[in-house]
Amino acid sequence: MSEFHRFPLLARQLGYSVFEAQLEKTRLRYELVVAGYVLMPEHVHLLVSEPQISSLAIALQVLKQRTSRLLKQAGEAQFWQRRYYDFNVHNPEKTTEKLRYLHRNPVKRGLVSKPEDWEWSSFRHYARGLEGVVEIESEWTARRREMRRVVLSHP
Repeated sequence: MSEFHRFPLLARQLGYSVFEAQLEKTRLRYELVVAGYVLMPEHVHLLVSEPQISSLAIALQVLKQRTSRLLKQAGEAQFWQRRYYDFNVHNPEKTTEKLRYLHRNPVKRGLVSKPEDWEWSSFRHYARGLEGVVEIESEWTARRREMRRVVLSHP
């Protein structure tokens, strides 16, 4: 998803935090899986599943509406571009390729020297298992879930 005319609107104060909070609310509300993401100053990359509730188009529309209501400043006509670009990922190799691409985006753009230095992505989750605002579906998350089940089933 890109901000209107590719202006760095997410780079505003609290922009990234607001987007992450709204992404997590959208994930919960529409029951979609977030496999990865990166927030850039003027666009966002998301690797998500089709939601269990409604459609991806509706879930993304709601996400864009909520973030624009919170972040759009007076006098601005638009925050997000109307369209988003999607690409269907059908196998683990393509998933890995897309995750590498999106996590390397801040480095490629010269915003940081290493992916782990960019706070606004799922990279740290994959690298160290860190939990952030947005729940990322990964092997780390699956292991945590399994450990909780084991602990709850063994008093």
